[in-house]
This record gives sequence, C-alpha cells and structure tokens, in this order.
Amino acid sequence: MKYTRGTARMRGLAAELKALRTEAGLNTRDAAARAGLSASTLNRIELGNRGIQVVDMVALLVVYGVTGVERERLLTMAREASQPGWWETSGARLPKELPALITFESEAARIVEVSLLRIPGLLQVPSYIREILTSAGVTGSHREAMVSARLGRQAILTRPTPPRYLAIIDEAALCRPVGGGRVMAEQLRHVIDQVSLPNVDVRVIPFDRGSHTGLDGTYVTLDFTRARSIVYLEHKRSSLFVDEPEDVAPFHEATDILMETALDSSESVKFLARMAAEYDRG
Repeated sequence: MKYTRGTARMRGLAAELKALRTEAGLNTRDAAARAGLSASTLNRIELGNRGIQVVDMVALLVVYGVTGVERERLLTMAREASQPGWWETSGARLPKELPALITFESEAARIVEVSLLRIPGLLQVPSYIREILTSAGVTGSHREAMVSARLGRQAILTRPTPPRYLAIIDEAALCRPVGGGRVMAEQLRHVIDQVSLPNVDVRVIPFDRGSHTGLDGTYVTLDFTRARSIVYLEHKRSSLFVDEPEDVAPFHEATDILMETALDSSESVKFLARMAAEYDRG
C-alpha cells in the first residue's frame, strides 16, 4: 500500500502534540504510559500517520498540563481532524499555526513562495524582520521571539537534504523601502547570496510585465514526496492551510503562469543587484 499522510489538520495537530511533549520534558514512552497509550501509537500520532481519539487527546493534555482555552482549541482540532484545512487566529504570542508550518516546511520536498508586498519570509534578514514587526506594533521580547522563530525556519534551506525552494517576488516588494536604504540593500544582497545555493531559485516580476495572475494574492505551496500538497495563506490576524487537491490545483497553475511571466534566474539576480545599488546611492 502506498504510504500517505493525514489531512493538513491531522499533520498540524501532530506537530503541536510533539512540541507539547517536548516542553513537558517527556520522551515518547513515558508520555504514552502516563496517558494509557502504547509508545507505538503515540509515535504514529506524532508523525501524523494516525488520527487521535478525543478521549486519548484528553489524557495527553492532562499529562502535558494543558488547560483552559488552549485545551479547548486542541480538542476541537482533534474532533475535526478529518477536515482538509483550517483557520488559525493569532493572538498576542507566537502564531498558533507556527508548529504546523515549521513541520510542513521541514518535510516538504518543494516550497514555492509567491510574494507581492514583502520579501519572502524564508529569505528575510533580521533587520528587515524587525522593521516589519515594529511597524505592526510588535516590540520587545515578543518581537525578538518572532525574529528567532523566522530565522530558525530558514535553516531548512541549508540543511544536508534541503527542499527545493522557489521565491517569486513582485517588484512592488523590492521597491517598498522597509527600514530605509541600508536595510533594503542588505536584504536584497542576502537574497542574491541565497540564490547561490543549488536548491534556491528566485524570480522577479518587474512592473513592465503588466498585470499577472500573481496579483490575485500572496501564497505558499508545499509539495511532499508521499503526501498531498498544502497551500498556506497568511493574513493579518489569521492563517489558512488548504489541502484539498481541487483547491490546491489553482495555485500550482498560477505558479506555472508566473514562471512564464517572471524574469529568468540570471536576469532576476541582475535586477536585484541594480536595485541594491540604487538603495546604496540612497
């Protein structure tokens, strides 16, 4: 039988349970024993290979000390694990969908990030990230936690077996002087440096290419070797994971069209270099 993974919700819930167990300082065997499960069952749940019964979820949350609103949120996810996608609403702390996103990125064979207004997150430098967060009213330790989380995610691009990563960036994202000329010059040169990695490709869509499919919005597609693809849509106060094939297909089609519209790799690098030089001249 061909191996397949569960829905996006099931796989996201698996990531959250693993993170909770780690935070509780428990290994799989001890956590399973305290919850009345076998270690193999908990392993399959944490890998997203098996759904979890609500009664088992209740037991694990007791073991991990999860209570209140967070307990109810996770129980709701467990009850609706068979659904193909879900909304997550961010509060004042790290986005609740972050553990799932990190897991999906770490497992993906290919990641495509289409960005209209900002440099894609996996290519951002610390100074650029801080400027974006500060402008959104995020400061202090919360801002630094989010900076660290994003930089940690970027490590997938340089690991021994990295995913293939494609960033398609509209010129509007390059023209917006986030943090001023110095920050933008640093940011654009970092993007150029990342293109030197064998698994990274960046394509720029200049204004003179006119209207294009990408103007419909920013998105990320994550493709897996043995599981169906996921689309990640990030909004101001919430994020959406989609994995129904008929919902994912239009995003793959949009990427194909954008690749025909964008500059090729070498032209994109030259474009980025020219813009970095312009920011230097200030």
